[in-house]
Amino acid sequence: MDRKPVLVVGATGYVGIRLVAHLLAKGLRVRAASRNPEKLEAMPWSGDSEIEHVRADVFDRDALREACEGCSTAFYLVHSMGSRRGDFSLADREAAGNMAWAAEQGRLARVIYLGGLGEEGTALSEHLRSRNEVGKILQSGRVPATVLRAAMIIGSGSASFEILRYLVDRLPVMITPRWVDTECQPIPIRNVLAYLSGCLEVPETEGGTFDIGGPDIVTYRRLMQIYAEEAKLPRRLILPFPVPSPSLSSYWIHLFTPVPVALARPLVEGLSNRVVCRDDRIHALVPQELLSCRQAIRLSLEHSHRDIVEPAWEKGPESWVPESTFPLDAVWAGGTFFFECRRVILEGTPEEVWEPIRRIGGDTGWYYANWLWRLRGFLDRLAGGVGMRKGRGNSPDHRPGDTVDFWRVRTASPGEHLVLVAEMALPGCAVLSFRVRRTGRETVELEQGSFFVPSGLGGILYWTAVSPLHRFVFRGMLRGIVARTGKPVVRGPESVGYSRFPFPAAPAGNDAAGNSV
Repeated sequence: MDRKPVLVVGATGYVGIRLVAHLLAKGLRVRAASRNPEKLEAMPWSGDSEIEHVRADVFDRDALREACEGCSTAFYLVHSMGSRRGDFSLADREAAGNMAWAAEQGRLARVIYLGGLGEEGTALSEHLRSRNEVGKILQSGRVPATVLRAAMIIGSGSASFEILRYLVDRLPVMITPRWVDTECQPIPIRNVLAYLSGCLEVPETEGGTFDIGGPDIVTYRRLMQIYAEEAKLPRRLILPFPVPSPSLSSYWIHLFTPVPVALARPLVEGLSNRVVCRDDRIHALVPQELLSCRQAIRLSLEHSHRDIVEPAWEKGPESWVPESTFPLDAVWAGGTFFFECRRVILEGTPEEVWEPIRRIGGDTGWYYANWLWRLRGFLDRLAGGVGMRKGRGNSPDHRPGDTVDFWRVRTASPGEHLVLVAEMALPGCAVLSFRVRRTGRETVELEQGSFFVPSGLGGILYWTAVSPLHRFVFRGMLRGIVARTGKPVVRGPESVGYSRFPFPAAPAGNDAAGNSV
């Protein structure tokens, strides 16, 4: 068996991050390449015995050649949209030429490239035209290059999917350009990964160009409605309106989503092109179960926020799910959520600091403004919610599934971690967490986190209205817990993370080491 590593160029991009995890799960050796190796150290798979990291800027031919040496195959997952190099088409052309040269010099057996759907001669957008051009440059080299062409990829972190998510989440009524009725053939991220890795195992794919897509051909209007249905949102009113300039459409998207204009504009320009598969040869060569658009959206919604408090990638490779958000995903990946984390460092042992957390709720109360908690329970009961059940399980420690007043225990590791999910009537999902960890021989850190994932615009407006009161109550709660321990405070309490994310965030940017198809 060939134990040469497989090279992934663009390992810190949206597809690259997930492909590396996927290849490792299949038992392959992987060489992850990025122009910023320090980013690779932040990945959950960075410590795997079957992976090696290498610095390789696609604009540095020699570094790229060295990355190729000793590898069997290279996955090329690179584009320059959103980078600071100006003309992304010119940058992509140069990078692809460098990759073709490096593959030959490094004696690779083949290159596998993920491009975009779209037929020449149909007024392709610059973005799609550039993706096709990169494929041709790679195939013009002496090393056989396989080109897979995809439309929108459905999954948390995919720029196209995140644009759709934010628009539908935030706008009950949308005045959209004419591209809303353009047909496309989206593909779930897990199916993309299966096709990419499957090409390694099927010699017949060598040097070929293949269209990959899911089983559904839908308009963007229909895709938005499917998303609204799966997100349990009211049906969206979508009104097409001719917009004369794609730049106006991209700035409109920037106004209502945190996706940067430099990335949104080329993607939006491509929405006017019909992107559907022209052949299905890949189905027979790499057979797999293709998820529908609805199934893919459902998975993305389930996983994008489920692991806000407990990221799946912290639980080990068996928990990695491609629909989840990963470290180094863009800051806007996963949709809108709000959080505030506070911490305090105390003298003492984890057991001593955990004691008041173990007793929280029920007769003990919440250590601060208990009358406000009772009032909230009363109002919740009036709104048809569970109200303040005033109690908790009989166990001396919390167990998953236990109720604690109007919260339910999701995760409980006695002495270490407690996660509570609110069951009150809310326009979204609220989570409260506590984590205790030793920081020294005689010191312990107590971290409190409050999280809220809004459901549509109503959830965003709700959180905007109540967040000042929540901060007041949760800060007081943390101080009350600290006082109940009776232990001296070394530092804090202090805020260590706060986000209000209804407005466009600072651009994370995808450079020539990433892929956001």
